[in-house]
Amino acid sequence: MSEPIVRIAARGDGVTASGRHAALAAPGDLLHEDGTIEPGPGRQEPPCRHFPVCGGCQLQHLTDAAYAAYCEQRIAGALAQHGIETKIRPALLSPPKTRRRASLHALRLGGGVAIGFHEGQSKRIVDMRECHVLAPELFALVDPLRKLIGPMLRPKRAATIQLTLADQGVDVALAGVEAEGLAAAEGLTRFGERFNLARLSLDEGYGAEVRYEPVPATVTLSGIPVALPVGAFLQATRDGEAALVAGVREATAGAAHIADFFSGLGTFALALDGDVTAAEASREAILCLKAAATRAGRPVTADHRDLYRNPYQPAELTDFDAVVLDPPRAGAHEQVSALAASGVARIAYVSCNPATFARDAETLAKGGYRLMWVQPVGQFRWSTHIELVSAFSRA
Repeated sequence: MSEPIVRIAARGDGVTASGRHAALAAPGDLLHEDGTIEPGPGRQEPPCRHFPVCGGCQLQHLTDAAYAAYCEQRIAGALAQHGIETKIRPALLSPPKTRRRASLHALRLGGGVAIGFHEGQSKRIVDMRECHVLAPELFALVDPLRKLIGPMLRPKRAATIQLTLADQGVDVALAGVEAEGLAAAEGLTRFGERFNLARLSLDEGYGAEVRYEPVPATVTLSGIPVALPVGAFLQATRDGEAALVAGVREATAGAAHIADFFSGLGTFALALDGDVTAAEASREAILCLKAAATRAGRPVTADHRDLYRNPYQPAELTDFDAVVLDPPRAGAHEQVSALAASGVARIAYVSCNPATFARDAETLAKGGYRLMWVQPVGQFRWSTHIELVSAFSRA
């Protein structure tokens, strides 16, 4: 019996109404009894030669409309498991070739060097020869990096290459390599100069050491340059960041006193109106945010604080009209539990994990909050990794 594919599961398989799964199926495809797939209207020709082997993308075979629907359905499904319904807005998708940060892997293979993402569910590296998600500035460095790090790679050991597009150019951070001697040091400097890098750093097992940085690397957030520490978190695309910032501003509009929890470098703190208290566990990030806010004359109070071990308690939250949350994938159970017992009127919750977001949303709902809307944001185009921004209000 043939059945149509009606949705995409969390890990990317197509699913029929009866629960049959099929890898690389798209909504509208017809899954035949023998397992073959008849293409439907939700399918497109994948643009990259490395798909589906490369783990960087799982859903290149979906049209934009089908991928947007997947993002929306993932969030709605996660919320439904916790008994929550709300307005799910149309997903905003980042265009191809706009990702401004990525972690790649490198390994010496035969007489050459392979650089790329891991294969799906594997540690094998797909040697990247094209990429339709990385910004051109990042991809342009892949081949030159093969030549640079070849002599620095340890036998049978993979290295990590972190690429971030800073204001001054690409920030390159290498880990798991060795660069010994004057010739190696000079080679790194020449590489940085030749490719106009913002910075080049090396971690040989003792922490990152900057080897090339003609001027301090920065990233501009809401028009304010902020010092960019090596390895610092940054939203994956500029337009994805803009969508999340717009959602946070909408959810907190009119609030005079706002707390920004898990603030990082200030993606949201620097975009908000009114007085902001920013709390962040990374000492380096919170110091960079504070320095940038001070230079720009922005009213930001910085709090170096681990919100998992020491969340703001209800009594500490009384002065805030609104709270912004942007936790890691694990969510913010401890801080959300305290918020649920507080009197804060509005919450803007940014998440990169629909499952933990839905769990925390249930906690807030039990505490008297109503989830007003959710805006899906597809920054990691063609992947199963989904971002969102949402608004909660006291019922």
